[in-house]
Amino acid sequence: MDFFLNLVTPLSEATGIPVVAAALISLFALGLLGHFIIRRSVQRLGVFADTTSTRWDDVVYYSISPPAEWAMWVCIVYGSLSLFEEAEAVRAGLLQLADTLLILLVGWLLHRVSTGIEKELLSEHRGPRDSDDRATISAVARLARITVWVLSALMVLQSLGVSVSGLLAFGGIGGIAVGFAAKDMLANFLGGLSIYLDRPFAVGDWIRSPDRSIEGTVEDIGLRVTRIRTFDQRPLYVPNSTFSSVSLENPSRMTNRRIYETIGVRYEDAGRVAKIVSDVQTMLKEHEDIAQDRTMIVNFNHMGPSSLDFFIYAFTETTNWVEYHAIKENVLLQILEIVERNGAEIAFPTHTIHHAPAEPMEQ
Repeated sequence: MDFFLNLVTPLSEATGIPVVAAALISLFALGLLGHFIIRRSVQRLGVFADTTSTRWDDVVYYSISPPAEWAMWVCIVYGSLSLFEEAEAVRAGLLQLADTLLILLVGWLLHRVSTGIEKELLSEHRGPRDSDDRATISAVARLARITVWVLSALMVLQSLGVSVSGLLAFGGIGGIAVGFAAKDMLANFLGGLSIYLDRPFAVGDWIRSPDRSIEGTVEDIGLRVTRIRTFDQRPLYVPNSTFSSVSLENPSRMTNRRIYETIGVRYEDAGRVAKIVSDVQTMLKEHEDIAQDRTMIVNFNHMGPSSLDFFIYAFTETTNWVEYHAIKENVLLQILEIVERNGAEIAFPTHTIHHAPAEPMEQ
């Protein structure tokens, strides 16, 4: 800094400004120049990142763009600290502030790196991912960000002169009291942690609970509550501790959807049942939307009160709810055509009443 003061001394003498003030003005001017250069360099990096085939340079660009500019200003603050040797209290305060800002900048940088990696791994150009894979990526990224900020907070406290070891020791004793006072909040936090670790569902999954009136699409998994959008578009906020005590279904992770229907024909068509069953089985085996590697059953299995019943048991290739119903409709319409083609009819409930012949009346 003495070298820098010697450089600004001629400027101070020419303008009549005190050397310290001239040095501060010069540092501020250098900061503005450095800010402009860093911004232009980062923008050029962004343009270069857009022209490359890999996407990881976009993550680097996203991570360093704002923190790099602020890091330069922290360096300016560090450089100006020696100008305040006469005001030791001010200099000590600025030094402590600069240490805190550096810690926060590093934490911010790591936070953005974690966010950028998460977005890249979940981006559409990488193709569809399974729900549990998406849950794993989101969970690891969020836990990494939480760890970064917890460590940053401890380092900031250390830089401010707070005894971290004493604080942790107090936390061990006071944590018991706090745990009893905020057991529900702690239970929800641990419930959220178990969701991240066990990955029963992820954002975007359709979930339902047979134990509770919980059904909808997961919109957000927080540290305390999970927000679910029900099918009538109302938000449902469920405490995370609830998921540790209820059964949960995740239809989004189905591999196939099942078609299970029972069809009944009239007793008058008993001689045609075997041919109908055979034709339906052939139709399902030739259907392009029916999974051939899954269980497929078509059998005559019941003689009902007014119908001869056969059932179909098959799985669709798709798990999409709308597409599934379109395929199921197509299958049922083809079954109706097969029944009609064989000269049979679908049965409906009927009753047959037998009247005894009237006895002749005696003359």
